[in-house]
Amino acid sequence: MATSPDLASRASPRGIRPSPGFLARRRLIDRLMRRLLFAAAGFSVLVTLAIVYVLVSESLLFFRQVRLVDFLTDTQWTPLFADPRYGILPLLAGTLTVSVIALAVAIPAGTVLAMYLSEYADRRLREMVKPLLELLAGVPTVVFGYFALLFVTPLLRRIFPDLPGFNMLSPGLVMGVMILPYIVSLSEDAMRAVPDSLREGAYALGYTRLQTAARVVLPAALSGVTAAYLLGMARAVGETMVVAIAAGQNPNFTFNPLEGAATITTYIVQVSLGDVAYGTIAYQSIFAAGLTLFLLTLTFNILGFFLRRRFREAY
Repeated sequence: MATSPDLASRASPRGIRPSPGFLARRRLIDRLMRRLLFAAAGFSVLVTLAIVYVLVSESLLFFRQVRLVDFLTDTQWTPLFADPRYGILPLLAGTLTVSVIALAVAIPAGTVLAMYLSEYADRRLREMVKPLLELLAGVPTVVFGYFALLFVTPLLRRIFPDLPGFNMLSPGLVMGVMILPYIVSLSEDAMRAVPDSLREGAYALGYTRLQTAARVVLPAALSGVTAAYLLGMARAVGETMVVAIAAGQNPNFTFNPLEGAATITTYIVQVSLGDVAYGTIAYQSIFAAGLTLFLLTLTFNILGFFLRRRFREAY
């Protein structure tokens, strides 16, 4: 029995037309999902704006009593003393010193390890190493702090006999290990996302595997690698417990890693314990310190954005 073309087209899967009710439900779900995603994005922006508002409003109350010039230039930070001084430089120096030590450990080691996992390791080894790194990222920071104080510092004293119990070198090294999983994981994902055609072109030109990884894959993945560096930097700058336990809580204007010093986050924790009355200038000083930390992180992120765009244009 012959079948008409119209009947055959309607009977085939491609010829079936969705019902009006199905199309209406699909459009409704699409609108709901778009609005839900927009609300989630808007909520994150509102939370960020609320944090900035609290920091700025409380910091303005602080700067009504403390001159901005003294805050930025004074080399003493003693807001809890009888004769208070409000110079942020000692806290800023401690934060930058510990962060630089951590990044000096994490960036080279993380880049090399990510390059190895992406270009050299087989699938079985990669699936074994990455969960171990993620497990390292799940260790509480308090454990890292006491590890730095009770294990790393005694080891460093064999090299530096005059090293004090609280110093910035020990927590800096431990923080470098602590942020290593973030850099390795994101950098390895960015390198594996590089198209294989670039690798094949490099091999066709006579490049070795190392030359291909260093001169082709790494520059091509530099955007994601830079993002990993920025995440590690933000993690190091904002770390609290490791430096509070192993670096001490004495504001000391020094860049010598063999000395102890307080960081911005350490001071915020110290004042937030509840011993300072609400509304006092000492209480408001934690918001000024927090605003400084926020602006420091924002500056690094903006710098990283321009560097990432420049290298992306270069390659």
